[in-house]
Amino acid sequence: MVIDPMDAQNQIDQHRYRLILRFFSGLIAHLVWWDLVVVRVPMARQRALASRSERLREIARDFRALAIQLGGVMIKLGQFLSSRVDVLPPEITRELAGLQDEVPPADTAQVMGLLREQLGDISRRFETIDTTPLAAASLGQVYRARLKPPRGATGPGEQVVIKVQRPRIEELVRTDLAALRVVARWLMRYKPIRKRANVPALMEEFARTLWEELDYKSEADNAEQFAAIHADNPHIYIPRVYREHSTERVVVLEDVEALKIADVDALEAAGIYPKAVADLLLEAYFKQIFVAEFFHADPHPGNMLILPNEAIGLIDFGTVGFLDERDKANLIRLYIAIIQFDATAAV
Repeated sequence: MVIDPMDAQNQIDQHRYRLILRFFSGLIAHLVWWDLVVVRVPMARQRALASRSERLREIARDFRALAIQLGGVMIKLGQFLSSRVDVLPPEITRELAGLQDEVPPADTAQVMGLLREQLGDISRRFETIDTTPLAAASLGQVYRARLKPPRGATGPGEQVVIKVQRPRIEELVRTDLAALRVVARWLMRYKPIRKRANVPALMEEFARTLWEELDYKSEADNAEQFAAIHADNPHIYIPRVYREHSTERVVVLEDVEALKIADVDALEAAGIYPKAVADLLLEAYFKQIFVAEFFHADPHPGNMLILPNEAIGLIDFGTVGFLDERDKANLIRLYIAIIQFDATAAV
């Protein structure tokens, strides 16, 4: 019996869809039982309230396990939710904060197959490619490589990193978003959540940024725009984009030697002090927001590096933001109110 690969893949996608719905239906049932039923029973109310923090942590741990198992969108959703301290309790956001460093790598043979599909004969472009992933992200994977030197050159080619999308990531995104849109509608029937957030609207915001992040050509455009914005600041560095080796699903960037911005011990050992880094980062964001009105919208520690000359290297420009004049004016007013400790004006 011959199994059609497309039918097999559809079955996998349907299993994935059902797995997401099953997890969230169980989560909603748990919330309804404890927060709407048990809490109203006088004898059980105290137990429900006392156990709430641990129950929320357990929910977040279960979701994190599911996200690591499924990868892709679920990892991205966990990272998105970990930043929504305005919507979710700290027990959940803290538990999900580590997802950035827990992404399992995709199969390198499949990723290299996609790279060949996008670029053709990669041996004509790259002298070497280290097949051990340098980093595994929710939507893509990064490899260190060396370009072929220009014809007639005597030295080695330039050191670069290749960012390649995960195999079938677009199909997985469609499957996961379809399931999550159903979940968003379910959540709006739960009054405590409905009072705090418009979940379908948040879902569409999440979906929009996800699709933007999958367009590597747009990411390359954004990187070059940020390089222009910070061209006059030697303390902010944007790695060069090699457009001739990049497509909508592959982007090749300059490889820069750097320390992780969150590794405080390594920074201090190198004579770089966190306060100075914070000042530089604040200056960079002020310029992006208040001057350029175009800003890096995914500023987690993995996207910020410290170079040997103490400059901050910004990477990963898949998610960016824009400001109109009204929003910029309101942000300026808010910032002034905060530094003047004027709570009324801030509100």
